[in-house]
Amino acid sequence: MCGICGFCFRDRRPAEESLRSLALRMAHQLAHRGPDDSGAWTDVKAGTALGHRRLSILDLSPTGRQPMVAEGGRFVITYNGEVYNFRELRRELEALGHTFRGHSDTEVVLAAIARWGIEEALPRMNGMFAFALWDAHSHTLTLARDRVGKKPLYYGWCGDAFIFGSELKALRVHPNFDPAIDRNALGLFIQYSWIPAPYCIFKNIRKLPAGTFLTITPQTCRESPSPKAYWSARRVAEQGEREPFSGSLEEATETLDSLLRDAVARRMVADVDLGALLSGGIDSTTVVSLMQAMSSRPVKTFSIGFREPEFNEAEHALAIARHLGTDHTELYVTAKDSMAVIPQLPTMYDEPFADASQIPTYIVSRLAHKQVKVALSGDGGDELFAGYKRYTNCLRRWAYCRPLPLRLRRAAVTAVGAIDRAGWAMFGTRRPVGPSTMLKQNSLWAKIERTARGLSAANPQELFARMHARCGDPAEFVPGAAMTPTVLTDPGRWANVAEPMQALMHLDLAEYLPDDVLTKVDRASMAVGLEERCPFLDYRVIQFAWSLPLGMRINHAGGKRVLKGVLERYVPRPLTDRPKMGFGVPVADWVRGPLREWAEDLLDDKRIREQGFLRPEVVRLTWRQHLSGWHNHDILLWSVLMFQAWLRTNA
Repeated sequence: MCGICGFCFRDRRPAEESLRSLALRMAHQLAHRGPDDSGAWTDVKAGTALGHRRLSILDLSPTGRQPMVAEGGRFVITYNGEVYNFRELRRELEALGHTFRGHSDTEVVLAAIARWGIEEALPRMNGMFAFALWDAHSHTLTLARDRVGKKPLYYGWCGDAFIFGSELKALRVHPNFDPAIDRNALGLFIQYSWIPAPYCIFKNIRKLPAGTFLTITPQTCRESPSPKAYWSARRVAEQGEREPFSGSLEEATETLDSLLRDAVARRMVADVDLGALLSGGIDSTTVVSLMQAMSSRPVKTFSIGFREPEFNEAEHALAIARHLGTDHTELYVTAKDSMAVIPQLPTMYDEPFADASQIPTYIVSRLAHKQVKVALSGDGGDELFAGYKRYTNCLRRWAYCRPLPLRLRRAAVTAVGAIDRAGWAMFGTRRPVGPSTMLKQNSLWAKIERTARGLSAANPQELFARMHARCGDPAEFVPGAAMTPTVLTDPGRWANVAEPMQALMHLDLAEYLPDDVLTKVDRASMAVGLEERCPFLDYRVIQFAWSLPLGMRINHAGGKRVLKGVLERYVPRPLTDRPKMGFGVPVADWVRGPLREWAEDLLDDKRIREQGFLRPEVVRLTWRQHLSGWHNHDILLWSVLMFQAWLRTNA
């Protein structure tokens, strides 16, 4: 994997050395993404420069270096990713008369674009990628991102410069960069613990949405046009319902097995050592099982464990590794080990991000990187095969509240909120602040208030969005923040499907997967120079999964019905038949205990008031309620703490 960056000046034409120096300085900030090599390319007449940091995976020779210039010199690319069907594309292009200098997929991507154009080439690519392409003939710059958003790409106009990069730290080096914070984006972060694309914490910067490309002419265009979609989760969901799989469950299992085998095999192609992350759950076990079935030697597998039983899956992973005969490495992590990662998070994630599983994700990536450069994982299985309980929980809750008139439900929400506030004023403030046995359970009113939050929803999607949200209105915490539409909250972006559960799953596929799960994995793995590949995110697997009737994905026993059928071909059911366990850490207890001093410092009223981004009185109330056990605000507080830590590091 790699890091990319670059810029185009609209009016100025700096000297070649100045352009190259700036591009290399930006690229240097991405050295963790590409520790093996660096490069820069310039077009002085256009005031344009592209930068690159390389993590060498395919074609380790100099012919794989970037930025890469196409034969004939028209196109130049700086590219981050892997196109897994590059060999087929190469053969097709060779049959059309194209010749290649090396063996990298980058060269194939360039040739495909030169031959077919960007709009036809992108749908032909099966992979994970983000790239910038300069067309020297038309003086246009095109940015593109893979279908599901595995690889990141930020961009924006700052003064007379259009700048872009894999991470914000590269953009911040540019002298035109404007660090003004977007309060609306901050409000979204407090609500959801991540910032959904296209928004960014900085006002003038945007994230390129998954499955889109954007073309600008730096010399004539001040504002960027809207990104153009070549693939969308919404279209996949709608097409899957219109054209459902018509075979039997056995046929579906056979087809899925074949698709996953091919997806895994393609992701095992590398010129460096390769392994897999094994949690012991259904998704990662399926991937490892297929890898081992196609490998002539033991696959290297990696897992981490915790001494706390509610967070530990290591013993399950070990049992599966022994059954499959993998070369397994495990590491038991202490609370001290996990907390030692926290100071690195603001720099690692580069933008406020608060999914606490970012900590174990980084630790297991670091463990794997000691032996391999590429690791396969099971990310995406939950979103495709209804692996989250929140889908059924949401629909069950909707079934209870739907018969009640909306006006009555809204009145109930108001009443419950008032009772909760009154109860806190009367009783909550008298509770001793500090660890005690009562902290293990939220108060009755806290549970009622949390449940009541979704009562005023008008449909299942709205209820689902409220279940995702950490607070009702971002302006409660962020002065001046407006309710900003996202896929979760904008009905105009919802998939037009008849089955309510499909509608909820689409919301996760379109937003939670790219903006939370894949962001977490990309930054954690890239921080140590590990390329993580996800077979479930092969677009053919995604499209097949969405064509399956819901009954093939979920039944009375839970989700992943057809996927469990595939796994049973390789691993006995007793080894994986257990409740789903989250990949998390006990943040709620940490901030009340060993992290309390750190949290108190970041949540200091004077500090927050001087910064001016959050309401100190609301933050203080949230903190006191959490300490007392009146509410468990662990996720909300983690978001506030991650913003405060990010602000202290990046201000």
